Amino acid sequence: MQRAPVADTLAAPRIRVAAAEHRSEVSGWHWRLFVLALVVSDLLMIALGLAIAYTARFHSGVSLFRLEVTPSPVFYALLGLKIVPLWLLIYLAVGLYRRSNLLGGTREYSLVFRATTTGIVVVIVVEFLDPSVVIARGWLLLAWAATILLVCSGRWWLRRGIYGLRRRGYFQSRTLVVGLNEEARLMAEQLLKWPTSGLHLVGWAGDEAEGGIDGPAGLRLLGGWQNLDEIVEKYQIEELILATSALSREQILAIFKQYGVSKTVNLRLSSGLFEIITTGLRVNEMAYVPLVSVDKVRLTGADRLLKEGLDYGLALPGTILLLPLLAVIALAVRLDSAGPVIHRRRVMGLNGIEFDAFKFRTMYVHGEEILARRPELAAELKANHKVKDDPRVTRVGRFLRKYSLDELPQLFNVLRWEMSLVGPRMISPEEMANYNQWGINLLTVRPGLTGLWQVSGRSDLSYRARVQMDMYFIRNWSIWLELQILLQTIPAVLKSRGAY
Repeated sequence: MQRAPVADTLAAPRIRVAAAEHRSEVSGWHWRLFVLALVVSDLLMIALGLAIAYTARFHSGVSLFRLEVTPSPVFYALLGLKIVPLWLLIYLAVGLYRRSNLLGGTREYSLVFRATTTGIVVVIVVEFLDPSVVIARGWLLLAWAATILLVCSGRWWLRRGIYGLRRRGYFQSRTLVVGLNEEARLMAEQLLKWPTSGLHLVGWAGDEAEGGIDGPAGLRLLGGWQNLDEIVEKYQIEELILATSALSREQILAIFKQYGVSKTVNLRLSSGLFEIITTGLRVNEMAYVPLVSVDKVRLTGADRLLKEGLDYGLALPGTILLLPLLAVIALAVRLDSAGPVIHRRRVMGLNGIEFDAFKFRTMYVHGEEILARRPELAAELKANHKVKDDPRVTRVGRFLRKYSLDELPQLFNVLRWEMSLVGPRMISPEEMANYNQWGINLLTVRPGLTGLWQVSGRSDLSYRARVQMDMYFIRNWSIWLELQILLQTIPAVLKSRGAY
């Protein structure tokens, strides 16, 4: 492992503080500029939302709205001049301009929803208390919906701009991982794969005796955890990430005393479960004792709705369109060899619930007898859970496997909420042992009809590579990754590479 020596420093403490404050001022200037852009964007989007609501309510001619309120451009313009600053103040109060809530995906959008709803409620209360103020209810409803949509859209585009700047090195915080073990290595690898996270990993700190783990992507060991003061100054560190499983309680307390209330360095602590758990963690207080709760599933809230909407939105019409093809394949399987058309494989599902995954039968019903006569193939099957040139596969079955047509009945598993279109490969209960500490993570999402393993080589991949790809998909899930895999599945199937 490459170790970078930490130079002894004779600088006075006030010089260190001045340098740290200068770095903080530069970083703070970037963020203040971004917050200003957010305020301007929100102001314009709220005003545009109110204007669109006025046009749709009074000039669209939609019969849904009864013209019970006389349209008055001056009245609604003056009302807008009061609403816009009021709603901006509400946005400020709920934390929509706080750095910790920005660039956070669905959490930020949920705050927009909450703040805008609060703003509408305030307007309704004012109207109720002052009978002289009469506001069209249709306008209020349209203003609420349009504002949420437009403000979220404006913030979405600003976020794309910040992500682009982060890829070029801007809006990045110089970050140090403290601790040397498997959890620290995996956390560092994850952060390095996401340049848009805003964390620029500079290196590691920790005693080599703690684990001797090689740093990913050329990260260097910059010194021991006892020398954090020198490391932070020399490498201008702004973020410290503690791998808590690599440090003792006394070490964590010592670091917290030093940086827990620092104005220039942000201290973050890992859960200590990164290499085991892929689900979200929440801190709840029970009798004033902070306890960490583990979510049972990987996807919750808006992410879950997006995924399930995509699954059902594609699987239902896809199943209907493919019914003639399914009937032809079923007939071919029946005529090719004796036995049932559908093979049921018992596999593990969400939260460990077992179910039968449907496939067209591709093997002879006496396949075990055939395999018993080939002990070398039995050994290959035990090791890889796949056999190349498997003598148990029928003629029609070989064709179906080549183009993954045997898996089409799993669309019904998707419709039954047992599987997803995209997910980790399904495994039998007996295979769980091969995943070691990762096995529990497979049960936090539904297995997929296709997945990262399907578009990356299929059965040509080693079993370990398939496991790693499953874990990558679970930990890095996004709707964009899911759409990418779906688009890559068709050419991967047509090429039939690694299909047997």
